[in-house]
Amino acid sequence: MINMFNLNLFKNIGLPLYLFIYLIIPYSAITQTLKVNFVKDLQNSLNARDLEFIRKNFRNDESRIITKQFSQIINDFPESKWKIKRLKSNIPNKDALRIKVFGKKIVNGEIYILNSNFDYLFSIANGKIDEGIIKNLFTIIRNDDKKIDLSFKIPDKVLTGSKYDIDIILNKPLEEVIIAGAIKPHQINSFFKQEILLEPLSSGGIFKMTRAPSKPGIQIWSGIIAHPEGMITFTKSIDIVDNL
Repeated sequence: MINMFNLNLFKNIGLPLYLFIYLIIPYSAITQTLKVNFVKDLQNSLNARDLEFIRKNFRNDESRIITKQFSQIINDFPESKWKIKRLKSNIPNKDALRIKVFGKKIVNGEIYILNSNFDYLFSIANGKIDEGIIKNLFTIIRNDDKKIDLSFKIPDKVLTGSKYDIDIILNKPLEEVIIAGAIKPHQINSFFKQEILLEPLSSGGIFKMTRAPSKPGIQIWSGIIAHPEGMITFTKSIDIVDNL
């Protein structure tokens, strides 16, 4: 029954399972204090595809990387839009932005919808944003017109070395329907075009118990659900901390 899915289509889509970690790369550059209009200017520049703003406000090496990766995003989702707002940071000497990205693309006649949300924390040193880090990332790309009712039970943070569950649950009964899917972790610096092999799922979703790394940091999980109604890919970051 797994043949009811066009798995070759899924394979050929070239799913971007680097999934927008590359939206804002750490170590950007502005002034010693965050300018009043910087957030608005950054949002406008991204929405206007203004790479010159990025070149002017990011350090040379990072500017080249960001420009290249920003171009990849636009290629994947030509109509993508950014919304950015400043957050109140509860971490000393850190500023924070909340970033939302949404867009769509058409592949083989199918409309894929992107929704990505994450926080970007950084400090400012010598007029440059430094020590940037992405937290609370959750990205979904789907082509099912929201017909698949899913619940994501993935924690935002866990203790170092602790066991925790990752559950992606199909809320409607499957009856005779067979679905396929998979999930895998990623190394923090290797987000580009990683493949996930689909396997038949015998239950209504993905259910996984795993163990957190022994050192604090960020763990990234990406996965995919293939269903007769369509397909959903997702990426979620989890903070690994010494204490909750």
